Amino acid sequence: MRDTRPTAPPAPPPLCGQAAPAAPSPAVAPRRRALARTVARAPLTRRSLAEALHCLLAFPLGLVGGVLVTVLLAVGAGLTVSLLGAVIGLLVLVGVVRLARALGEAHRRLAGALLGERLPRMAPPQRGAGLFGRLDAWLRDGTGWRAVTYALAKLPLCVLGMYAVLWWLTGLLNITAPLRWGVFGQAADSGDGRGMPVLTPLPFGGLEVHSFAGTFAACALGVALLWLAPWPTRLVVEADRRLLHALVGPARLADRVRDLEETRALAVDDSVALLRRVERDLHDGAQVRLVAVAMSLDMAKERLGAPGDGDAVVHCGGRAIDLARVRQLVEGAHRNATEALGELRDLARGLHPPALDDGLPDALATLAARSSIPVDLTAHVPRRPTPAIETIAYFCAAELLANAIKHSGATRIDLTVAEGDDGRLRLRVADDGRGGAAVGAGSGLTGLVQRVRPVDGRLDVDSPEGGPTTAVVELPMRA
Repeated sequence: MRDTRPTAPPAPPPLCGQAAPAAPSPAVAPRRRALARTVARAPLTRRSLAEALHCLLAFPLGLVGGVLVTVLLAVGAGLTVSLLGAVIGLLVLVGVVRLARALGEAHRRLAGALLGERLPRMAPPQRGAGLFGRLDAWLRDGTGWRAVTYALAKLPLCVLGMYAVLWWLTGLLNITAPLRWGVFGQAADSGDGRGMPVLTPLPFGGLEVHSFAGTFAACALGVALLWLAPWPTRLVVEADRRLLHALVGPARLADRVRDLEETRALAVDDSVALLRRVERDLHDGAQVRLVAVAMSLDMAKERLGAPGDGDAVVHCGGRAIDLARVRQLVEGAHRNATEALGELRDLARGLHPPALDDGLPDALATLAARSSIPVDLTAHVPRRPTPAIETIAYFCAAELLANAIKHSGATRIDLTVAEGDDGRLRLRVADDGRGGAAVGAGSGLTGLVQRVRPVDGRLDVDSPEGGPTTAVVELPMRA
């Protein structure tokens, strides 16, 4: 049956040189509707209200903090360049850095509470030894000076933020224009010719209404201002976010370094844990089996009896057995099993010394007790390092003691391990030998340098000809 329904006339062909009209994308209309809903609902969203509250609360903190940092920075810089007040100026600059750090921390917490910005805490300054060391550490505090820059940049930004809040306040006040007219009244015939003012955030264009009907125009203006208010505050907040990430949060390079350090620490700790598992498996598995094999071979030797002249050959089941040859094979197997057991114990001890289970001082005491040269041990480690650092320190001490015993000709060795004021572990081995030790090709000290380098450790050797020799290993408390 033929279809007789009318069909739409075909579209006329495009003129010569004219492109055919593009068909509208079906996704454009929903996108536009979603954008319109977002713009219309912007004043009522939690994000907009939180951003306006952030601008309002950050204003006094940024204004007072910025003014204080600016004044103290100028005073400190002026005193520093003077001859008599240089020390006072440096102390003022240190106070500026510490104040800026406190302000940056307050802004960081405020942004985290209202804007959901999860910035890590600012890295603490390095600790120096003594008064001048601490003063130098504070003056070289890069994170603190970035916080000073943020406090200076926040001063004009908080003023802009308060201006953005003014859009909200004027919008809310204008919405209440009919209510204020009805409550407070407005006499149209008062004779002064003035009406009720209509507030705007703009510095020009003062408006007035002179009738109750005019208040509804003011109310409409308030609605328009509230509809526009989220966007100035969003611009200010976005600029503040960028400043927080750039100046208060960790720098991109510092963030990358921290990630690499964390990855390295995980890799080092995992490798140490893996070696401990291998050592435990060797001790509880292969070592036990070798002990059982050695005991079985020893029992077989006892059953074969002592070697004699009359038992060279025996007959069993029609076959001749050379007992001397069997005894020789059993003794060889027993000797090989015993040697393999000793090598396996040495291997397991090299993977993870069991003495480290009780801590580094006890493990070093075990090393000192085994030494053929008297060793004076001094250990003061109130905080226990991580297992990876303990393992590295133990093997460094073992290698340094072995070098002193083999090559120095010393009569006494001093072994000291302690945590320094800077939070690093220091291992010191000193002997009264002939000296001449140096880090170089073919030296065992080169292996120690390679052992401590993956965890940012250091090895310093002072060994003049004729002695004495002092080797110091510095390691972090955590890998």
